[in-house]
Amino acid sequence: MLEAWLAFFHISAVIGWVVFASAQAAICRVEWLNATVVQRLARLDRILWIATAVVLLSGLVRIYWGTKGAAWYWSNPLLHLKLTLFLATAVMMVGPTRRIARWQRAMAADGSLPPPHEVQGVRRLVMIETHLVAVIPLAAVFLARGYGS
Repeated sequence: MLEAWLAFFHISAVIGWVVFASAQAAICRVEWLNATVVQRLARLDRILWIATAVVLLSGLVRIYWGTKGAAWYWSNPLLHLKLTLFLATAVMMVGPTRRIARWQRAMAADGSLPPPHEVQGVRRLVMIETHLVAVIPLAAVFLARGYGS
């Protein structure tokens, strides 16, 4: 029963991550950007980082408390592929986080909005992150069925 609950929490965390990343990509548009949207992007970004941590923690819990055991997981190259994709995505999230924080400071200081090219760049990075995350479940389903070991 524990394995089913661990899988449920991990999958739910991944779905939550995708929802918040998709919401961020959806509202990060030049034509929609105003002070309210900048604040909403900052809030979504904070939630996205929390969701990212929950995905990582729920995955680690699954590795160590799951029925296959940590040795099985860590010896499988598909786990390393999943972690590499996950970490690449997390590293890519840093740029948009920093830019959104800068936008927030500029809005507070003088009410200025970011230039259109910056908004488009952040949206592009968030879209790439979201699409990269979509590859991770492919490795996950093969990992869950014992491939790679």
